[in-house]
Amino acid sequence: MRNTARWATTIGLTAAAVCAPLSGAVSAAPGGAPSALYAPSALVLTLGHGTSAMTVTPERAVTLTCAPGPSGTHPAAAAACGELAEVDGDLQALTARDGVLCTQRYDPVVVTVDGVWQGQRLSYERTFANECVMNAHGSGVLAF
Repeated sequence: MRNTARWATTIGLTAAAVCAPLSGAVSAAPGGAPSALYAPSALVLTLGHGTSAMTVTPERAVTLTCAPGPSGTHPAAAAACGELAEVDGDLQALTARDGVLCTQRYDPVVVTVDGVWQGQRLSYERTFANECVMNAHGSGVLAF
């Protein structure tokens, strides 16, 4: 049942994040032609406590749209889009910042990112030892 709820949430938020910018671009141009062509970049990010996305109920979920401009429910959309652009959408490339000290307390956090980055399907899942370790990776994308 948890997986069904997770997938329903992810699919619903992905559809809204991908379709909303596209419908706005089409309706804004005269004659029904798109006002600008761009590769869509729209993601749904979820966070839950546990060791696997298959067994975790998402506690937080945000949308992030980076093209044509930063938007969505992500609290730091511009910073997140900038950070994703720096690593060309490769979330594995986000490394821990220097000088961040975290406790060794094990309270696992699972982060998932699903959607489209510059027209390409993106699916990412990572388990961090705790929220401090998660927050140390990058400065914008995982700050939700």
